Amino acid sequence: MQHKNYCLVSGVVFSLVALAHLLRVVNGMSIQIDDFVVPMLASWIGLMVPAGLAFWAFRITRETSIT
Repeated sequence: MQHKNYCLVSGVVFSLVALAHLLRVVNGMSIQIDDFVVPMLASWIGLMVPAGLAFWAFRITRETSIT
């Protein structure tokens, strides 16, 4: 797989993960694992980190196609 295609696929996957966390935050869904309730802060972090990685991957894809 070429570098450009890898970055594009990575950007799409990270975008989908960020979207899933955004939906949890917007809808206020609770997640419980056994007796532990996952705090909403986890989804805020789970939104920001993959969104940043997706932005980075798409930027690299765009820069690779320009040169």
